[in-house]
Amino acid sequence: MADTSDFRNGMILNMNGVYWIIAEFQHVKPGKGGAFVRTKIKNLLTGQVKENTFRAGERVTEVKVVRRDFQYLYATGDMYYMMDAETYDQIPLPESMVEDVKDYLKENLNVVIYMEDNTPLLVELPNFVELHVRSTAPGLRGDTAQGGSKPATMETGLVVSVPLFIEEGDVLRIDTRTGKYVTRV
Repeated sequence: MADTSDFRNGMILNMNGVYWIIAEFQHVKPGKGGAFVRTKIKNLLTGQVKENTFRAGERVTEVKVVRRDFQYLYATGDMYYMMDAETYDQIPLPESMVEDVKDYLKENLNVVIYMEDNTPLLVELPNFVELHVRSTAPGLRGDTAQGGSKPATMETGLVVSVPLFIEEGDVLRIDTRTGKYVTRV
């Protein structure tokens, strides 16, 4: 058991048998009344995000998880296969578990999977991935006074807004937290 003073981003809670991860939290001490903690939590199974308020000192059930390194191998249908970096065992994950991150997954990408008793709960990507540009419109020469941008489709199907000088075949570094272009590699 933990209480609200133990809250941190990434902490996983068990609330009525449903696992939630804390995306954001803020301790609030109003001038009148008791203190409370305002949180934004995400359901690990459905991806639903909601705001929840806890009284200061309220007890919650923290889920003890283990972070394990995996490597993404391939996808078939709606199953995504990951290989444990230590034991080389392969585990299949349903598409619903990788829904938020599948546009960044490319073969041999190292990821972290949060596990509870050998049950995968959450897939975490590195902060940046490098992807090839599969297609993009040609940039208009001389049309850079305002620092324009254009859409580019990456090798995984992800569409990113990029500067006009980016061409097909370029390798780009993409921030997985925001989904934005960072630099050309």
